[in-house]
Amino acid sequence: MFSDISPFLLHTLYLVAIVAEAMTAALSAGRRDMDWMGVCIIACVTALGGGSLRDVLLGHYPLTWVIHPEYLWMTGGAAIVTALIAPIMRRLRSLFLLADALGLVAFTVIGCQVAQMMQLPITVVLISGMITGCAGGVLRDVLCNEVPLLFRKELYASVSVVTGGLYLGGQALGLSANAAVPIALAAGLAVRLLALRFNWQMPKFVYRDDWD
Repeated sequence: MFSDISPFLLHTLYLVAIVAEAMTAALSAGRRDMDWMGVCIIACVTALGGGSLRDVLLGHYPLTWVIHPEYLWMTGGAAIVTALIAPIMRRLRSLFLLADALGLVAFTVIGCQVAQMMQLPITVVLISGMITGCAGGVLRDVLCNEVPLLFRKELYASVSVVTGGLYLGGQALGLSANAAVPIALAAGLAVRLLALRFNWQMPKFVYRDDWD
C-alpha cells in the first residue's frame, strides 16, 4: 500500500518523537517531584500512550510496545537521561519544541495509516490520527494534574486534524503515499512551528455568568 520511502521516513520520525516525548514528559514529572519510577512511567505513557489508546479503541492488536518492547527501554532510558541532565535541558527548549512538532505530525499520519489498513471510514481514520498524535500528551497532563494542552488555546489538536486531512486529501486526489506523506508532514510541521512563533491561538470560550 505504501511506497518505499514513506515507511522509513515515518519510522525514523517515530523513534525521534518517542524519545523526545519521553524526555519532555520526564521534565513534567520532575516538576511534580515524582520518584524515578514515576518519571519513567510518565515518560512511557506519554510516548506510547497515544498509539496504545488508538489500538485499544480500534481493536488493533497486539499493541505496538508489545511487538517492540525495546520502545519501553528507549523511552524509559530517555527519561532517566533527562533526570540526570535536567539542569541543561532549558538550553535545548527550541530543539524539543521542534521534536515535539515532528512527533505530532508523524504520530498523526501513522495513526491514519493504521485505521486505513483496517479499512475504516474516513472519519474514523482522521480521529485515529488525532488520537495517536494527541492522546499521549493528554495522559501526561492528567497524570501530572495539569489542564491538558489539547484543551487549552494552543494550536495542537487542530494541527493534527490539518495534517491528517492533507494526508487523506492528497491520496483522494490520486497522490501516492510517497508524495502524500511528506506533503502532509511538511505542511503540518509548518503550521505548528508558525503557531509557536507567532503565538497563534484557537478562540477561547469564556463564560462567567452565575445562574444562581
